[in-house]
Amino acid sequence: MRHGKKVNHLGRKTAHRKAMLANMACSLIEHKRINTTVAKAKALRTFVEPLITKAKSENNTTTEQSTHNRRVVFSYLRNKYAVTELFKEVAVKIGDRPGGYVRIIKLGNRQGDNAPMAMIELVDYNELYNPKGNKAKKSTRRSRRGGANKAAAPVADVETSQEEE
Repeated sequence: MRHGKKVNHLGRKTAHRKAMLANMACSLIEHKRINTTVAKAKALRTFVEPLITKAKSENNTTTEQSTHNRRVVFSYLRNKYAVTELFKEVAVKIGDRPGGYVRIIKLGNRQGDNAPMAMIELVDYNELYNPKGNKAKKSTRRSRRGGANKAAAPVADVETSQEEE
């Protein structure tokens, strides 16, 4: 029985598991979407979401706390390019999101060993599922009917006043 055991060990020793999750997190930050097995995707979600939260909170903290957050994230990722992209690009894009930065979409089974596969992606980087893009398009829509009536009415008044004179 697995009572009280929250970590999926993924059939690996601790050091191997941490290195694998760090590499997968760096790839996810760099490419914004990766394909992997469902179990690894679920483990990666619990690994990467606290790091994104630390990157997001950089804008609301002092310089010392910001530097500390970068160092903590670097101790997990061990890749300075991924840390830079996380703090500059990704944190700005997900700044107003309260959580749930990663989406897991199941893809079916792998050809060779029938393992369940999934695509894990950063939520704000998908244009198809992104509701913010749809809201921006709807808010720019204007009605022609209201503007045409208002513009036509004063012109008619001016013409009738000139005819009376």
